[in-house]
Amino acid sequence: MADENNTVSDLSDLKDIAGDAPAADAAEIAQNPAAPLREQELDAQGRAYATGRRKDATARVWLKPGTGKVTVNGKDQEVYFARPTLRLIIDQPFTITDRQGQYDVVATVRGGGLSGQAGAVKHGISQALTKYEPALRGTVKSAGFLTRDSRVVERKKYGRAKARRSFQFSKR
Repeated sequence: MADENNTVSDLSDLKDIAGDAPAADAAEIAQNPAAPLREQELDAQGRAYATGRRKDATARVWLKPGTGKVTVNGKDQEVYFARPTLRLIIDQPFTITDRQGQYDVVATVRGGGLSGQAGAVKHGISQALTKYEPALRGTVKSAGFLTRDSRVVERKKYGRAKARRSFQFSKR
């Protein structure tokens, strides 16, 4: 092995011997786009179901084609999530996939506060969207919407005012 001295011309000869096999493989792959790894998962009514979680909130989400109406616990999203920032959080999966106004969402949420519930609904919508359209999975996953946000409030410790805050120190 140490006896051989390869030169640049030897490498070019190897390229000629190999031919255009890699280029042919690339053209073949471009002709036959890879099918989605997952199948579409729908229930009997043609809806995609998913569960979303954030903090202490759990959301059950059903997604079906429609006009973009979002219903949370039987109320319209403008009524349930009065703050515009919470509504923006819920619309993020549709915005990133350019599917605004194409799906109706029915969600039931329990536990936690409003921001946790909005995050849970967003997580559920993202999961359901990938079940309805498996081709969108890469886009939604790269945005980080399929991963459960596991950050929760740190518990209060004994001998402390809060989780980390100590009582005020008094020298005398």
